[in-house]
Amino acid sequence: MAAGGRSSGRPAKKKGPAKGTGGQKRRSLEGRGATPPAEMRHWYKDKARGERIAREDQGGGARRPAPARQRRSEDAPEYIGGRNPVLEALQAGVPCNALYVAQRIDNDDRVRDSIKIAAERGIALLEVTRDKLDRLTEGAVHQGVALQIPAYDYAHPSELVELAHDAGEVPLIVALDSVTDPRNLGAIARSATAFGAHGLLIPSRRSAGVTGGAWKTSAGTLANLRVARAANLTAALREYREAGLFVVGLDGAGQTDIGDADLLTEPLVVVVGSEGKGLSRLVREHCDVVTRIPIHAATESLNAGVAAGVALYEVARHRRL
Repeated sequence: MAAGGRSSGRPAKKKGPAKGTGGQKRRSLEGRGATPPAEMRHWYKDKARGERIAREDQGGGARRPAPARQRRSEDAPEYIGGRNPVLEALQAGVPCNALYVAQRIDNDDRVRDSIKIAAERGIALLEVTRDKLDRLTEGAVHQGVALQIPAYDYAHPSELVELAHDAGEVPLIVALDSVTDPRNLGAIARSATAFGAHGLLIPSRRSAGVTGGAWKTSAGTLANLRVARAANLTAALREYREAGLFVVGLDGAGQTDIGDADLLTEPLVVVVGSEGKGLSRLVREHCDVVTRIPIHAATESLNAGVAAGVALYEVARHRRL
C-alpha cells in the first residue's frame, strides 16, 4: 500500500458541520418576532400612571372611562373625589367615615386643610394607591383624595313640614319628579338651601338619590338640608295638600308664568320635572297650578337645576314683598 495503512473495505463517511452550529445559525436569522404593543412593554404602566397623575394635578383633563357600575346596595357608603369637593364637604360638616389620600401625593393647601380637619374630627385617615382611589370613585377625577360618606338617612315626607312649623316659617318644599341625574339633585339642593326651602322630596324609584355625585355638586349644602323619600310621589303630594300645602308644578308646557302665580306666599310644594319629559301625567293632575319660566324661543328648555333655582328665587322674592 502506498499510504502504508490497511483499508477496511467500507466507503468513507462524508464529514458534516460541527455539532450544534447549524441550529445556532438558523435561530440567529429568525429575529425576535414582531414588536410588542405598548401595553406589553415594561415601561408602559409607569408612563401611563405619570400621565394620569399630571392630568389630575392640572385640574382634571380627560377622564378615564368609568368602569361598568355594579348595582349598589342602599346601605353602601358613597365617595366624594376631588380636592375642592372634599375640602368643602369637610368644612360643611358632612358626615363621613374616612379620608383616603394617595401615596406620594403632591400636597397643597387643600390637601393639608382636609387632613387637618379630618384629624380634628376624628375621621380615619388612610393612605392608598391611586388605583384604589380609581376603584372607589368609579373612575372619576379624584386628584389624589376621596372622602367616604355613609349611606344617607332619608327623612319621612311629613318631617319636612314639621321642620317648617318648628322654625315658625311658611313651609317651602321642593319635590323632584323623574330627575335622575345626581348632579341635578345636588344643584337643586344648593338652590333650595340658598332660598330658604325646608327640604327636598324625591321618589324612591326612577329618581336620583343622595349619592357622592349629589354631595359633590351640592358643595356641602346637603348637610344642612333634609331630603325625604316617598314610595309614591303622587300619594305624598296628596297628603301635603290635605295638610294645607299648595302644589305648584314647574313645566315648560305650563300656561302660567312662575312670577304671575298667586300662591307663592302660601305653604308651598314646588315640583320640578325632568328636563326632557317635564312633569308626569299623574303628578301634573295633583298640582294646583302648573307654571313655566318664560325663556327666549331659541332655547328649548332649562336644565332642571337651573329651572329650580329660578323658580325658588321667584318664591323668595314674593315672600319678601
